[in-house]
Amino acid sequence: MVEIKEVKTKRQQRDFLLFPVRLYKGCPYYSPSIYSDEKRIFRPDYFYYQSSEAIYFNAYKQGRMVGRIGGIIQHAANRKWKQRRARFTRFDLIDDLEVGKALLEAVESWALSKGMEDIIGPMGFSDLEKEGLLIEGFDEPTTLAENYNHPYYQRILEACGYGKDVDWTSHQMRPRKDTDIDKFTRVVNKSMERNHVHYVKERNVDSLIRKYGRKFFQLLEETYSDLYQTVPLLEEQIDDIAKNIKLILSLDNICFITDENDDLVAFAVLFPHISPILNKTGGRLYPWILPQLLYRLRHSKVLEYGLIAVKKELRNSGVSWALVLPFLKKAISGEIEYYESNLTLEDNQNILNLISKFDVRDHRRVRAFIKKLK
Repeated sequence: MVEIKEVKTKRQQRDFLLFPVRLYKGCPYYSPSIYSDEKRIFRPDYFYYQSSEAIYFNAYKQGRMVGRIGGIIQHAANRKWKQRRARFTRFDLIDDLEVGKALLEAVESWALSKGMEDIIGPMGFSDLEKEGLLIEGFDEPTTLAENYNHPYYQRILEACGYGKDVDWTSHQMRPRKDTDIDKFTRVVNKSMERNHVHYVKERNVDSLIRKYGRKFFQLLEETYSDLYQTVPLLEEQIDDIAKNIKLILSLDNICFITDENDDLVAFAVLFPHISPILNKTGGRLYPWILPQLLYRLRHSKVLEYGLIAVKKELRNSGVSWALVLPFLKKAISGEIEYYESNLTLEDNQNILNLISKFDVRDHRRVRAFIKKLK
């Protein structure tokens, strides 16, 4: 028999946070979340609770913890998309349908008690958190921004009445052998000249963020606002993102483009691939791991496209290619082995066009599931 307990005590919270780390111990493909960041979901003052409410459950069988799940009602998203929708999140379990059914029913009952009409997931509080269930690419290492799970998760969800809502794909990108980089450079330069835009050059990351930080988030929100289940950024969330990304950014991995009025019109922010190091520690930033982490931040041969944005009026102008050019050159020179795209909605043609200058391998597919509750 499965026993479901709402997470309330410190011990239950710790078990909730550590369960996936224990479940995937020894799995080279798993990328844990940063433990100190995840702990914040149990703080009443966590900024997401300004627009959301949440509940968390642990599952036990014969006295042993066998699964976990969270439920979220993102009120800002429901207002924006005119829905009465709940989300399930942080769904992990052993290969046991009885456990999966009990966990999902606990969140579904909570959602129904709140007047919700359907439920989707796995989804976090916003699209800047990990989202979706891995359904293809189980023998591929995931990035820090992506979920990893065993194949049986999909079988359990479908047996409990869940079906596809949307899919994302993830791509590994290397330079194409037929790329004429000189010709491509000329095309990009002409496009930038025609549109009166130029690359930003700053002396360090702090200077870049001080000068363009607010414009960065305005363009980010403008670009992502129409994507699946996005919600407006909170001020505290902006401060949190700015503080965290400064720690893992290098000017070499940032491309900002401004117009003649010095307004930000496009950017690409790439992150070093640090998942293998976090895998060793279960997401904890122990002092002994910091030298390895700092080295990887500065010398990673694999980079992840984290955030990309282009003003709507410039998306078909050729300016988008300017976000590819400097990084394509790095790959051709051998400085970078390959790039990871992170998750891209399967019908996001803007991004698919943008990465077409690379030799692209689709190597992971992730799905958001949905179930009607009423």
